[in-house]
Amino acid sequence: MPTVLRWGPYRAFFYSNESGEPAHVHVRAGNSEAKFWLHDLSIAVNAGFPAHEIGAILRHLRAHRELLEGKWHEHFGN
Repeated sequence: MPTVLRWGPYRAFFYSNESGEPAHVHVRAGNSEAKFWLHDLSIAVNAGFPAHEIGAILRHLRAHRELLEGKWHEHFGN
């Protein structure tokens, strides 16, 4: 479960067993976790984050999208 980005209470990471899926990142803070597709930075799953927080997370991910996509391809090799 490599962590690829940290900011404030948030940790962005990959589950190593999800290479068969399109590029995405999970974000966790406290007991909340969400999954975001990297190709269009849309939310795939949200478990606990309020809507305003999702918006803030998306803005941060958008600012680091190239890094996240690079880390995905580095880790999964595709």
